[in-house]
Formats: sequence, C-alpha cells, structure tokens
Amino acid sequence: MTTEPSQIPVEDLTEESAALELERLAKEILRHDALYHGGDAPEISDAAYDALRRRNLAVEQAFPDLVREDSPSRRVGFVALDKFEKITHSIPMLSLANAFSDEDVADFRDSVARFLKLEVPPVLTAEPKIDGLSLSLRYEDGRLVSAATRGDGVVGENVTTNARTISDIPSVLAGEDIPQVVEVRGEVYMTKQAFQAMNAKLEAEGKPLYVNPRNTAAGSLRQLDSAITAQRPLRFFAYAWGEISAVPRATQMEMVALLGEWGFKTNPLMQRFGELEPLLEHYHAIEESRADLAYDIDGVVYKVDDLALQARLGMRSNSPRWAIAHKFPAEKAWTLLKEIEIQIGRTGALTPVARLEPVTVGGVVVTNATLHNEDYIKGIGNDGQPIRDGKDLCAGDTVMIQRAGDVIPQILDTDLEKRPKDSKPFEFPTVCPACGSHAVREINAQTGRKDSVRRCTGGLICPAQAVERLKHFVGRNAFDIEGLGDKQVEAFYTEGMIMNAADIFTLKDRDARSLKKLKDKEGWGETSAKNLFESIDARRDIALYRFIFGLGIRHVGEQTAKDLARAYGDIDAFSAAMKKLAAGDEEAQEELIAIDGIGSTVAFALKEFFAEPRNVDVYDALLDQVRPQPAEQAASDSPVAGKTVVFTGSLEKMTRDEAKAMAERLGAKVSGSVSSKTDLVVAGPGAGSKLKKAAELGVETIDEDGWFELVGQA
Repeated sequence: MTTEPSQIPVEDLTEESAALELERLAKEILRHDALYHGGDAPEISDAAYDALRRRNLAVEQAFPDLVREDSPSRRVGFVALDKFEKITHSIPMLSLANAFSDEDVADFRDSVARFLKLEVPPVLTAEPKIDGLSLSLRYEDGRLVSAATRGDGVVGENVTTNARTISDIPSVLAGEDIPQVVEVRGEVYMTKQAFQAMNAKLEAEGKPLYVNPRNTAAGSLRQLDSAITAQRPLRFFAYAWGEISAVPRATQMEMVALLGEWGFKTNPLMQRFGELEPLLEHYHAIEESRADLAYDIDGVVYKVDDLALQARLGMRSNSPRWAIAHKFPAEKAWTLLKEIEIQIGRTGALTPVARLEPVTVGGVVVTNATLHNEDYIKGIGNDGQPIRDGKDLCAGDTVMIQRAGDVIPQILDTDLEKRPKDSKPFEFPTVCPACGSHAVREINAQTGRKDSVRRCTGGLICPAQAVERLKHFVGRNAFDIEGLGDKQVEAFYTEGMIMNAADIFTLKDRDARSLKKLKDKEGWGETSAKNLFESIDARRDIALYRFIFGLGIRHVGEQTAKDLARAYGDIDAFSAAMKKLAAGDEEAQEELIAIDGIGSTVAFALKEFFAEPRNVDVYDALLDQVRPQPAEQAASDSPVAGKTVVFTGSLEKMTRDEAKAMAERLGAKVSGSVSSKTDLVVAGPGAGSKLKKAAELGVETIDEDGWFELVGQA
C-alpha cells in the first residue's frame, strides 16, 4: 500500500504524488485564506497555516515544473470584500516568507549575501510581528486621504472613515522631511486588556463572546458603521511604507524612527543587528516575554536595514527578498473526533474530513481536519510504515491535534484508552457517495504503485464534480458572477437548468421561453431574477486570464492563466495553439513549455483537456456566448518591454535571480529556453546549447555589458 503524499518526505515524492500534494495544499490554503482574510474567522493557528505553506514551498522547490497557477506561493492574502469600495495599492502589499528555526534565519542571511555577492551578510533589523490586520494609509501634502486593508495584496478595502477613528493614526503628519506623497503601512490591533474588557462586558450582557483580539480588531475595522469602529479600542503600529515621492532616510531603522517623528506609534522592541548570535538572542528574548506584552505577536520580522540593498534585492512574486518572519513554535490540544465525512472534489478525489469537537488553542478555534486518504486513517505512513504508532482513527476517538506540521491541523495521536467500546473501524467507501460510480485507486503505469487518492470514475456524470466545476467557474477569481453562489449553482444543477458553463449564458433566453419563470421560483422574485441576468450579461466581456482560469483545467491556477494570457495575447491565438497542442503539434508544445512558469505538467494537463471532444464542445459553446478580452501588456517604455528574454551562461555583474527580477521590472518576459518566440538572449561566459540554438534561429544575442547598455544602466 502507498501513503498520502502529505505524509511522504519531499525527497521521496514522485512527480505524480507531488502534483497531488500541491493540488491538495492549494485548495486547503485557499480555504483558510478565505476564512482568515475574508471572514476574520480562522479555523487554524498562524503556526498551522505557516506549516502548510512551508510544505507547499518545499514541494515546489523540489518539483519546479509542477508549480501551479493557483499556488499559495504566488498569492497574497485574499480578495477584498464586496461591502467596501476597492482601492488598488500603488505598490502591492506583499506577505513575508517564513523562517521556523534558527537555522532558517542563518540560511536567510546567507542567501541575501549570495544574491548581492557580499562577503559578509548585511545588517538586519528585528521587530515583533504584530498579530493584527495590515493597513495602508495614504498621505498627500501631509494629510490622510485614504486607508486600505491589504486585501489580495493588489486591491484592498477602503476603510478610510473607520481608520480616522483610531487615535494612533494622525490625520495630519507632524515634524519635518514629510514627502508630498507617502503611504504609511502598519498593523491595526487590539490590546489584550481591551479585548478582555470587551468580553467581560458582553458576558455581563449575556451576549456571545469574541474569540481573540486579532479577529475582533479586523472585524471592528471592517464595520460599515464607523460609529461602531469608534467605540472599539483599536491601536496602530507603523513599521513600513509603500509609495513615497522621496525617501528621506537611508536605512529601515532611520525611516521607522522618522515615522515616529511624524506622529505614529512604532514598536520600542525594534533593534538593529550585524551578527547572527545577538539577533537570535533578541528573538528568543521576545519569545519568552510575549505573554507579558500588551498585544499578541506571532513571531519576529527581520529586514535588511540598508534601503539601497533592499532595492537591489527586489521582490519575489508575493514577498520581498529582503525580509523574513521568524515564527514562534506551534501548540497542541486534545479534542473529540466526532465523525469522519467524505467530500468529493472537482477532480473526483474522495477526501475524508474529521469533524472535531471545537477546541480553542491559543485563541483559535479548530473544528475539522483533512484526513487525506484511507491509509492515513488506518495509521499507515511512509511506504507502508506506521504513523501515530500504527493507531487508526475512529469516530468517537479522543485525538491530539497540532496547529502546525505538514497537515493543518495535524492529528498527532489518539488515546486508545478513551476509545468507546462500541467503536468500529472506519470503512472507506469504494463507490462515490454522490453518483454511485466505482471509486478506485488507480495504478501508476510508471511505478506500478497504487495512487494514494481514491477517485470517482463517474467523470462528467458525477454531480459532485460537475457542481464543483461550476462553482469554480462562477467563483470570485474566475467569472465572478454576482448572485450565482454555491447554493444557487447546486439548485440550478439539480433542476437541470445549468449543466455546464455555457448554459449559464443561455439561461436568460431559456427562461424567457419557459412557462415556469425564475422569478416565480421560491426564494426568487422579479428583481432578483433581473439582477442575476444582468450580472451574467456583465460577464460576457471577460479578461482572457479569467476565462482560462474559469475552465477549471487541472494544474492551471490563476497565475498560470495570467502567464498563458500574456504569452498568447488573445483568445484566437490561445485557441489555435491549444488545438495544435491537442493534435500533437511538437512546435506548439515547445512554445508552450518555453513560457516562463509553464512546465511539462501544465502542458500535459492542457493537452488532455483540449484532446477531450466533450470539453471542446463546451469550450466552443462558451465562446459563442462570451468575449474574452486581449491580455493587457506591461505598461513600460523600456527597450525590452514586451520582449521575451533568455539569460544563459555565468553572469558576472548580477546573479541570475537579480537579472530576472530586473527584466521583469522593465516589462520583459523571462523564459528558461530559447525558441522562435525568443526576442533576445543575454549570454555570459560558459553559455552552451541555448547560445547555439539562438544562433540557429537567428535570435539577437548580447553579453552582460550589452544588456546594461540596452536598458540604460551601463
């Protein structure tokens, strides 16, 4: 028997099991993002969430070709709520990479030095990581003009009116050296004492209590009535900046001190360190004293102090290279496993879920855990070896959970002495609970081993899969059709009104011809039906990447859809390329894989999708109803904007990562291979096959000096 991929060490994963693991992690992390950022109601701790993301990153680093478009490593936060107006951040509000040990911190310092080609790691600042809600405050001519939450990192919620009620946020900046435009960024939080006082009052009034200070602060800032926000004891720590017309200081430490001069509260525990040992001593001192602090923290943030070095280091897709968060260890708790349920996903996977007696651990309520597969339930781990000392899991068990680890939350143990006498081993279904089709564990043709996941063979006839695909299609990051939520999709599918994506856009015409109108159905009315039809019509013009993402092709997440949209430009080029790909055209395959961020796994998934006639039928029917809009190209007047660039050989004046970051900032697309679509090859000493192929194809080739001269940085 095989094991669930999440229980297999990364180095032992096969390509197939790694792809399954990344798919599971993307779905699980997105769910927790929605709970945390979208609803201020997380089910797991930050430590548990961080462990999921760490596992995801480790698998991606081992299998770079499998990185998904919807990978958590390419996403920040969650989408902005609909109840607020939106504000687009002029500079994205990125999350931070995480460190979980002293060794991780040492590796971070060393990696910064390698990137910059420094003999000695640079000086770092260290400050507590406040467990609150990120906020960006925009000042023009020293006056507050807007306040926005982080949202998805690009678009946040406009909470300006509410932010003005927080005493720590000045309406007018004081002091000197105030830029004409500056976005001050920091964290809204609530002190432990204020939180306890609020709960004491609620308890006296017989009202439900709040769960923890972080969620209470976030919910308070997101009140539609600013008078309610004004009644909440919210505080604000400033620690960073976004857009700024002029940077008055040269270091992180000096800039934060300047924020204090302007009237903001800054954290007094922030210090600067040139050596690793005192840096880590500061971390452990904060860790030991965290219970005595007036506010909740979940780690310590390290940043490169020199702002010029920060600029050279630049950004990854969703985090800066010059900063990292050193998180505190996880916590554990015992609770009751009430029952085990089976859920069917969009790809037909039967996933067991543990429903837990709600338990509060460190202020976070945990109610369920993903159990992955039948082997995991039986206590079988890596390559048939036991996990949990071989103990199986049964409904009624008392289990130990940990809010960290490869599984979120992870079940570490079960107390057999407390197991009910009438308890029975869980029988994993061999037929799909949704459609009755056989549920099988496929045999991997290459390894001869059983797949760890049992899947429904019903395919297109399985309502669970069909409904999940439709939910994905109308979801926020795809077509985002207002008024067509999960309940409506399920109801329309059950009644046969919407069986595939194309049916959504013919619903209005079919309703007009039907004797039983939507407006006459229970729960609907003339206004709600009219609004739904208008929402559907409003999505007939759709961004190309949203259209591609909405198709629900396995391994094609939002970022991959954006990469594909940028590469092909418009729907005609994309459709033509996909039809060639499905027909086995080698040039189409080569061009696809040459797109930076697209690997063989994504290429195979696209080929399989477009090789299936029933998929193409729905695809063509959909294109009869919608008009995907050409992808927007990077706005840049640089000489390499819009061009596809390949770097090869040993670069002497910059690292490969630095070169890629520079090219992307200038609007270029960076590819890992040379093809007929390549516009420019930058070759350093030792360039081999890529340089040769560029010569064969007649692609322009320059050296590193030529690159700097071309982009105006010679």
